[in-house]
Amino acid sequence: MAAVVRLPGRDLLAHGDGIRAVHAAAFARGPWHSQPADADHYLERLAHDVTRPGFTAALALDGERVLGFATAWTSSTPLPADRAYPRVTAALGTARTAAWLCGGREVDELAALPAAHGLGLGRTLLAAVTRDAPDGRCWLLTSAEATAVRFYERLGWRQVTRPADGNGTVALLGPDHPARAAADPPQ
Repeated sequence: MAAVVRLPGRDLLAHGDGIRAVHAAAFARGPWHSQPADADHYLERLAHDVTRPGFTAALALDGERVLGFATAWTSSTPLPADRAYPRVTAALGTARTAAWLCGGREVDELAALPAAHGLGLGRTLLAAVTRDAPDGRCWLLTSAEATAVRFYERLGWRQVTRPADGNGTVALLGPDHPARAAADPPQ
């Protein structure tokens, strides 16, 4: 039976081998098609991410074995100019990006071993890193092609961007996000 625990960053890094294994397995399939080296790069990035303001993480553990993890932090104002942030800012506009995303709880990663899918770990990990988001302002980015989009929508998350070609990154607002009701569904 897996237990989900919330951990501070320094304690999370002590589980690096397990996080690497989960990351490698979870993102090996489409749409990511990650290579084993990508999991190593993620751990390098994670060592920096744990120092971000508001960083929080949760692990799903079966004894000492990591079955899944989630990470989140308080997003910066303005959003960084790297990764998918410029595309999301372009899609939402500067004003909505500032109002809806900046300063909110950004879920960066949610991953579970494929063998652990269907056990409720994703739902529990996500809740562990978002339940105390100030004013319910939590959000995330994922691939428009990811099956996870349907998972998030079943949990009440609302997609607020849609890439023109159907590929790329989408933004979703959490179920208690104050802008969720005002957000027009993407066309």
